[in-house]
Order: sequence, then C-alpha cells, then structure tokens
Amino acid sequence: MVGRGAELVELGDAWSRVVAGAPAARTVVITGGAGLGKSLLVASALESASPPPATVLAGRARVHSPAPYDWLAGVLSGRDLTGLPVPADALAWLAQHPDAPRERYAPGTLLRLAVRTVRALTGTEPAVIVVEDLHALDPASLNLVGELAGVPRLPVLLLVTSRPADAAVAPELTARTLARLSGGPGAIRRHLGPLAVDEVAAVLRQVYPVPLPPEVATAVWQRTGGNPYWLTELLAAAEGRDPAALVGTPLPEHLRLDGAGPAPDDVDLTAREIEVLGCLAAGMSNKQVARRLDISIRTVAVHVSNLLRKTRSASRTEAALWAVRHRRLPGN
Repeated sequence: MVGRGAELVELGDAWSRVVAGAPAARTVVITGGAGLGKSLLVASALESASPPPATVLAGRARVHSPAPYDWLAGVLSGRDLTGLPVPADALAWLAQHPDAPRERYAPGTLLRLAVRTVRALTGTEPAVIVVEDLHALDPASLNLVGELAGVPRLPVLLLVTSRPADAAVAPELTARTLARLSGGPGAIRRHLGPLAVDEVAAVLRQVYPVPLPPEVATAVWQRTGGNPYWLTELLAAAEGRDPAALVGTPLPEHLRLDGAGPAPDDVDLTAREIEVLGCLAAGMSNKQVARRLDISIRTVAVHVSNLLRKTRSASRTEAALWAVRHRRLPGN
C-alpha cells in the first residue's frame, strides 16, 4: 500500500466510528482511474479492520446486458435467502432469478424492498457494504446505493469505488450519485492519483534487495505513469531479471503508453473477436470461452490480448464494458 497509507488509516478510522455506534451509515467514496488501486485499498481496509466486520456485503456491476438492481443481484448470488422479510416473488426479481415472474412491483416499492433486503442481510452488528465500480452500475442500483447512505440507525460502513463520472456508463446519473454520497453527514471522498516517483522507488525497494540507481526509478515512473497496476505488470514481465531490465523490458501489449487514451468507436474487430468479447461480457473464464467456441485456451488468450490492445482496456472487465457501451456484442 505504498502511497495509500493515509487513505488506509482514514478508512480504519471510519470503521472505528461505526463500531463505536455512529447513528447512521458512514460513507467512504474512493474515485480514480483504472489501475490506481481502489479495489486494493478496500481489500486492505477489510483485511486490517479491527474488530472484523460481522458481515460484508460486496457487489459490483456484473458485465452483461444492463439489468435493474444488478449490484444487489451480485450480493444475493450464492446466498441463503430463506427467512428474509421480503415477498418471494420480489426477492426472485431482485436476485434476477431465471424463474422470476414477469410482472414486477412499482419502482418505488421495489426500492423499498431492496433497502429492506440489505438491512436484513446486514443485521444489527457493525457491517460493511462494498460497492465496486459504481460507474458501471445500472440506474436502479445507483438509486439503491444512494438510499443506503441515508438509512437511519444502520450500523454500516459503506465503501464505494468508482472511476470519474465522465468515464461512466451513465455519466450524469453517476455524477449525481457521487455528489449525493459525498454530501451525506460524515461522508469521506478521496480521489486516488498516480504514484509519485519516490513512491515508485519505494515499491522497487520492496521488490529488489539491492540498491537501485535513481534513474531506474525515474524511468519506471515515466514508463508506467505511476499507475500501480501498470507497475505491477511491468515487474511481472521483468521477473527474475536484473533491475536494469525494468528500463528495457517491453510493457505488456495492452499497457503501451504510445497508444494511451480511449479507444475509438470504430475499432476493427474480427467476427471471432466479437464472439470472444461476448463471452467476456458474460463473465466466462478462458477455459469456458474455449469450450463454448470450440477453440484452444491458448487461442482464447491470444484473442483476449488482441481485444485488450484494440480497445485500450486494462482488464477483461473494462473491455466488456467497452463492448456494452459501443454495442459490439454478438447480435448487435
């Protein structure tokens, strides 16, 4: 957690206030670009939380065709839902159960039932609710998260990560939700930026037991832009070699800085790449993609690498989000 120590302490303090009996949910909003360590910060805060939370409800956008209450469906996935004080048909609809009735409740009623579901799952002991990738959530989920931040007598620390609103699927709605979350009583909002050159040097000292020339740290900082994810990828690419290799080892294809910036709308994808992209959007692993398309896992890996490069995405999830935004999935 080099360069994120102050934020980690702040999250620990927020949790301490919840444990001490804060009258309402405490909200921490962490924003920043791709690869800047938002999820790692949240994971580290949960790992070091004292006492450990009685319950952690964690969800994120499940990258496929947008569906209402996607975040809550992710939270409910795999959980025992018996005994929840919510009508079975409404719960099936909120959980996106394939056998859910087609007729659904009015939006306001569904929102109240969604809040009731979360309250029942968190219980009465101090708990944590994690909302990953707020920028990728559907409108109903955004509304639910905003409601949860203001629920009275809810002993919960609400941890939200998001890219800036201008990178969101629904920029205006995401901006309003971020403002709503950040404006609540006791709310904390922190924006993560790239690591400074001295922080990159500190990371390198943790990896390499030998003194490093200052110019090596400077070169690595320039090559990665201080992005922790890119730095990790470069260290992995140069693993087992002399530290000087960090200066000359090619960056993984999808992290090349000479192609930085958002991918254009008219990216040229092959028919097979579109099929693979559809599988990624469905959350499939490389093994599952290979089985679905009847190709080798090695071939899948090549297609995924090409997709990351062409869409200028830092991850499979980001590439799938790009596909949803630009309607580049099979059948579109």
